[in-house]
Amino acid sequence: MIGRVLIIAGSDSGGGAGIQADIKTVTALGGYAMTAITAVTVQNTLGVSGYHEIPPDTVAAQIVSVIDDIGADVIKTGMLASVPIIEAVGGALRRVAGDIPRVVDPVMRAKGGHALLAPDAAAALVAQLVRGAALITPNLPEAEALTGREIKTIADMEAAVPALRALGAEAVLLKGGHLEGDTVLDLLITGGNIARFEDTRIESRSTHGTGCTLASAIAAGLADKLPLEHAVMRARAYVREAILKAPDLGAGHGPLGHGHTVRPFGLTHSGKS
Repeated sequence: MIGRVLIIAGSDSGGGAGIQADIKTVTALGGYAMTAITAVTVQNTLGVSGYHEIPPDTVAAQIVSVIDDIGADVIKTGMLASVPIIEAVGGALRRVAGDIPRVVDPVMRAKGGHALLAPDAAAALVAQLVRGAALITPNLPEAEALTGREIKTIADMEAAVPALRALGAEAVLLKGGHLEGDTVLDLLITGGNIARFEDTRIESRSTHGTGCTLASAIAAGLADKLPLEHAVMRARAYVREAILKAPDLGAGHGPLGHGHTVRPFGLTHSGKS
């Protein structure tokens, strides 16, 4: 059976992040992606200039429609925009998908700094979706907003572990990419363990959508029944290669090379069938 991932997130018109990155990632890793779109952004590599929220009842109806027919092995959430949408998503999942593991990417800001979550929505996100999630994947600013702690150093990351566990998710992947230095450190925090993942930083402007891509890659791994730590390892390797294979598009933060796992079908090197 192909791994089924229902993605609940916003659309990125530039194709680098959001629903578009999620679909590319799940597909490139051999899964089947379904969507419930929460917002439509006006966006390119230079940033977000606006967005339109989808009515909450329509967001919920998308979730119910997909689960009732196709089902899902994993739910992945991204941009949720506002308290009414968060509450609609939480209610719909409790009704039709209460036993399906959730990977929650607590998206709060775009790469360029534009807010993608209302200031009053963090508490609702924790209450509705973070508690009981199989995994949440905050970067450092998101972890600060969720815990109320300042996290500026590796020591701060380690000190924040109890507060992150107290949010109520089964596991937390705390991403350290916002720290300066030549090494990127992520902490995978589970019930009684902390696994450290370190890689050499890649200097690239093509990093738009890395958070969405990583969370969706992990979700695809869990849908394939990989153990969590293995799913995280595979996802991090996928994202790293996607940065290295980025197509160098746009004038700002460029998109990743999501299709690096996919070989052209039916074409020779000359481009002829």
